[in-house]
Amino acid sequence: MLEIITYPNPLLRQVSNKVEKFDEELHKLLDDMYEAMLSKNGVGISAIQVAKPIRALLICIPDDEGNQNKEDLLEVINPEILHKEGEISFSEGCLSVPEFYEDVKRFKKVTIRYQNRYGELQEIEAEDYLAVAFQHEIDHLNGILFVDKLPILKRKKFEKELKRKKKL
Repeated sequence: MLEIITYPNPLLRQVSNKVEKFDEELHKLLDDMYEAMLSKNGVGISAIQVAKPIRALLICIPDDEGNQNKEDLLEVINPEILHKEGEISFSEGCLSVPEFYEDVKRFKKVTIRYQNRYGELQEIEAEDYLAVAFQHEIDHLNGILFVDKLPILKRKKFEKELKRKKKL
């Protein structure tokens, strides 16, 4: 099982590199990331969160019953936001920032161009929860965490909570 690195690990601040090879090694990483994500009840994970600085991420939004189905899994390589509009405030958490949730403002709707595990170009329009998940995970690829988007007072609250947990 891949280990998910957590804040303040400096790797999380690294900008990830473009994926050039769509081979068995990449496929195995994607499969292992999926297992790691599900084991922690996550809906998204980026490769940098398992200490692999490549532009790859997974998103699997639960269905209405709260189940994550493999057929709903999006494997996203080298994503690029083509269009963004509207605004939504969403309570976010992160596998790399465990047990901390806070409202973050994001675009309500995004259009993403990316490659699948075989290198084929894809495009998707995402709204609401899925749009938020895309933006959250793409931020990871750019070395940005959701706590970076918080207003200063909420950011201070987060840092205080983190220090308190470290003492326990």
